[in-house]
Amino acid sequence: MRIISGTSKGRRLVTPRGQALRPTSDRVKESIFNVLGGEVEGKSVLDLFAGTGSLGIEALSRGAKKVLFVEKGRQAIRLIQKNLLQCGMAGQSEIIPKDVNRAIGILDQRGESFDLILMDPPYVKGLIQKTLWKLQLHRIHRDDSILVIEHDRREPLPKTIEGWDLIRERAMGDTVISFLTPRLSTDWQVQAGIDQV
Repeated sequence: MRIISGTSKGRRLVTPRGQALRPTSDRVKESIFNVLGGEVEGKSVLDLFAGTGSLGIEALSRGAKKVLFVEKGRQAIRLIQKNLLQCGMAGQSEIIPKDVNRAIGILDQRGESFDLILMDPPYVKGLIQKTLWKLQLHRIHRDDSILVIEHDRREPLPKTIEGWDLIRERAMGDTVISFLTPRLSTDWQVQAGIDQV
């Protein structure tokens, strides 16, 4: 597992032992950031279900202003801390060691809002709908924010999502990457469709 591009390009990240965590593959990560393009630089990013921190660290390498990592697993939190220190990014980041639903409420109370939200929950656990509902209840995104969800083919997003527009999907094997914007958003025009890679 490595950083694909940016200031820390090529740097290897500390990876988990065993099967407790499922890090985003380099191929999927590269695809996500290729679609996002320049929508990362200078932005405030939230990495939900952060795992090893791979997605958020990639965002920092590509010029994100700050990344906030939400992760409750102890092993995962240690990996995020190691990877941030190894890449010299600890000063541009914060880790919230809590359950995602609790963390979203805390961030709302703090008055935080994010330009880009990355979400890679454990597959087929019903966490996507629950988290989308929580994000709708606690508006920690802006009108032109982008939400990226990595999920399994067996857990497709519904055709209509309360408060969100699905603007693009990319399928890579059993993994689907979905890109959403808040409803009525007109920025970041991307032709909707399904890409097979």
